[in-house]
Amino acid sequence: MGKDRIPQRSASDTQPAVKRSDSAAIDAFVRQARALATPAGEGEGRLILALDATMSRQPTWDLACRLQGEMFDAVGKAGGLSVQLVYFRGFGECRASRFVRDTSSLKDLMTRIDCRGGHTQISKVLAHALKETGQQKVNALVYIGDAMEEEVDDLAAKAGRLGLHGVPVFAFQEGHDPAAETAFREIAKLSKGAWFRFDRDAANTLSKLLSAVAVFASGGLKALEARGRPEDRLMIEHLKKAGGRG
Repeated sequence: MGKDRIPQRSASDTQPAVKRSDSAAIDAFVRQARALATPAGEGEGRLILALDATMSRQPTWDLACRLQGEMFDAVGKAGGLSVQLVYFRGFGECRASRFVRDTSSLKDLMTRIDCRGGHTQISKVLAHALKETGQQKVNALVYIGDAMEEEVDDLAAKAGRLGLHGVPVFAFQEGHDPAAETAFREIAKLSKGAWFRFDRDAANTLSKLLSAVAVFASGGLKALEARGRPEDRLMIEHLKKAGGRG
């Protein structure tokens, strides 16, 4: 697939085709992400970081960027991990960078994304992760959002397939929307991942959890056990309860 965006799906897929944005800023994002691309090596972990960039997330976007940036920093220090940034917003806009190891540059690109009104496109994110891991193993998917406006059964089916492929989804929910919580918890459970509340009052805890996800993606449960921090033990507990392996 083209790495500058999530491509159009087959005619048999009921999901709407992903459209290109005419925004100069987003075009610049795509060009820079392509230029930063570094092919993942054999035995290297791969993590997809997916973001809901619709307008409802604007109030906490700066916090989200900072916390995600700290996760990027942890990944950079850990090494052996390539990260792909995926986000959706507006009318059918859904973008993906290539997998890169230059996480500081990805962090810079992420801070340039502005939120725009639109419906959630979580199904596209999950389908994209399935396609990516079919081509080369993806070790984890982090999803951060606050809403869910899609068919839960469709999301559950894709999450279950991710679980079968060994791709746990770590769902971080902003706010307390009950429909989103139900869906995010189900996605996490079926993919053998974990659900967490994205609370601005617990920024330090969230930062540590994101760091633990990065360590897991780069080295599995053994890497978490070796590091042994409180957040690592919490993540291990969630993963073992969900039946995750690593």
